[in-house]
Amino acid sequence: MKERPKAMVLASLAADSLALGVHWIYNTHVIDKKFGRVKHFLKPERPTYHPTKDRGEFTHYGDQTLILLESVAEYEGFNLSDFAERWQKLFNNYDGYVDGATKGTLENLASGKSSSESGSGSDDLAGASRIASLVYVYRNDLQELIAGATAQTAFTHNNSDVIKSAVFFSTLAYQILAGASPVKAIEQAKKDEFNSDPFKEWIQMGLESAERDSRQAILDFGQMCETGAAFPGVVHLIAKYENDLRAALVENIMAGGDSAGRGLLVGLVLGAHLGMEAIPPEWLNDMKAYPQIVDMLARIDKSRGF
Repeated sequence: MKERPKAMVLASLAADSLALGVHWIYNTHVIDKKFGRVKHFLKPERPTYHPTKDRGEFTHYGDQTLILLESVAEYEGFNLSDFAERWQKLFNNYDGYVDGATKGTLENLASGKSSSESGSGSDDLAGASRIASLVYVYRNDLQELIAGATAQTAFTHNNSDVIKSAVFFSTLAYQILAGASPVKAIEQAKKDEFNSDPFKEWIQMGLESAERDSRQAILDFGQMCETGAAFPGVVHLIAKYENDLRAALVENIMAGGDSAGRGLLVGLVLGAHLGMEAIPPEWLNDMKAYPQIVDMLARIDKSRGF
């Protein structure tokens, strides 16, 4: 039983690392010509957004996901003050890309706002994508999971669509760990708590596109970071590749744009569904933080009695 929760965290972070070398390249012809089919981790090259990073490291999204995992492992659950302190320390001298949501949050904190008031107004879905460790630690407590997912997202992205997206995907992963299939759980959510627009529309768009080519579907939704574009793209990838995590994450990369933000959530859901066997071993071997991640998950297991 422990393997699928572990796979959920590792697949989420592997998706970010896979995206690192081509993240935010929107022209898919450039990806094809320069990189070919991206099936392995790449070292970013200029003029990409992460030239200071090495092969097997994470984007700034993945780095924040790892920081949240560190905090959860230390506190045996979610502690906003500790996460906020670690997050600020990460970005004090960060040798990597700093996005608008991060800059806005740092400015708010510097002006004296508390960690519960500091979130930028960014509508980037990536604010909801860091949640793997929360699902891991609260996989038997949906109420605590939703509270943690809401608070961690609002800390940097105080936007109702992003916050509600965090609730959607954390609840989805929770249900999958309990035995639900991804598509059926998504369909049920559309009938229940997510039965109003824009979420009902985004879910429907993603599900209806499952028979379409992924690159074209994501291009039509929008390759960018905004929730209205990225959310249906994530649902598309989950629905189309429900039983093939590797294909889902590779096709996510090949579709271009904010592949890291989408990938963290696709990896979360399909890792929870398919388990460790679905993750290519070379991705785990090449992930620089792999030993650290496994150690922190073991600490959580011990402290929570999993």
